[in-house]
Amino acid sequence: MNLRSTQTRVGILIIALSLGSLAAVVRAAEKPPAPPAADEEFFIVSSVDLPKDQLVLKRPTEVTQLIAVSDKTVIRNEEGKTIQLKSLRAGDTVYVTFAPGTERPLLATRIRKAPMTVEELHRRYVPFQ
Repeated sequence: MNLRSTQTRVGILIIALSLGSLAAVVRAAEKPPAPPAADEEFFIVSSVDLPKDQLVLKRPTEVTQLIAVSDKTVIRNEEGKTIQLKSLRAGDTVYVTFAPGTERPLLATRIRKAPMTVEELHRRYVPFQ
């Protein structure tokens, strides 16, 4: 192996390590998902009925809830960007805020697609002793 090929390999290794470090810094700087608001309820999407603008959502207790969606309902993804109802799929986890005083089906004012974190799971469902 000659000196030039060794220097080239070392240079490539340094560049690769630098890019890997840069990627780690960028990931660390990304904004973590917003914590759920107090008025949001957690659900798992069971089904999406686009023609009727409705969702069947499932609580962690396996109880289902029919939810209506209007053109005023704000639906956001994990990055906080507005998405359409058709972007939601069965199995997605969502946090929903309802319009006060609505009859059945409840009307969603805000739907936020986001995972259930361990911290949020403990805060909502596991009382500390």
